[in-house]
Amino acid sequence: MSKVIMRVNALSKSFSQKAAELRVLNQISMDIHESEFICVIGPSGCGKSTFLKCVGGIQPPTTGTIELDGVTHERGIPSHVLGKFGFVFQSNNLLPWRTAEKNLRLMLEVLKVKEFDWDQRIDEMLQIVGLAQYKDVYPHELSGGMRQRVGIARALVHNPEILLMDQPFGALDAITRKMLSYEMLSIWKQTKKTIIMVTNNVEEALLLANRIFIFSPLPGEIISEIEVDIPLEERGQDIAGHKRYIELRTLINQVIRQGHAAEARRQAT
Repeated sequence: MSKVIMRVNALSKSFSQKAAELRVLNQISMDIHESEFICVIGPSGCGKSTFLKCVGGIQPPTTGTIELDGVTHERGIPSHVLGKFGFVFQSNNLLPWRTAEKNLRLMLEVLKVKEFDWDQRIDEMLQIVGLAQYKDVYPHELSGGMRQRVGIARALVHNPEILLMDQPFGALDAITRKMLSYEMLSIWKQTKKTIIMVTNNVEEALLLANRIFIFSPLPGEIISEIEVDIPLEERGQDIAGHKRYIELRTLINQVIRQGHAAEARRQAT
């Protein structure tokens, strides 16, 4: 097993709501290993996106700690280490007046990256996402899937340690989403990045992840951790017929249903 690159310990998050306090996350703990692909799934509104924002330094947790590269942070990830992360959201958020190449260049400008040749790095990232020939094209001239691939390249261009993805394919049509999921698997194999991805799609998680964490309904807690022990070389177009894939999909759906049932019983009492 590779080294632990991030350790989340008893992370909780609450928001003030009028006179009450709304707890969104409750005692989340997990270790993330270098070059691992983690997926977080669970019902809508269970705190998955909030969890991603906490571990990525966008929001501080209410309690709990995050250890990154051996350094423990008690009040969230400080701004001076945010460059260790790359972010991909459901909306690609590309600047419409910048070409694909210049959208990637913006990230290097903002972070004032000096360690490598910018042009070479931009070309490399566009090549990895299959858009090398589109570097001078504007976002409105690209399809939705291509725009999201530019967003992935932009998130990787400064060479972050960890890539955080919040339902990155959720706004795409079903065919494009499936195609981009396979492309994401190829991108991960090429870059060897540590990836944490939030998704509502069980099949997507089984295709991509080494491990899947299932969250309960609000407040989000980890109710199951599932290792996806399907070899990478067997994760192809016919994975839906793979015996282990079918077993894991059945198990995950069962866990999610049990979580819903437990929440319904809790609200009824």
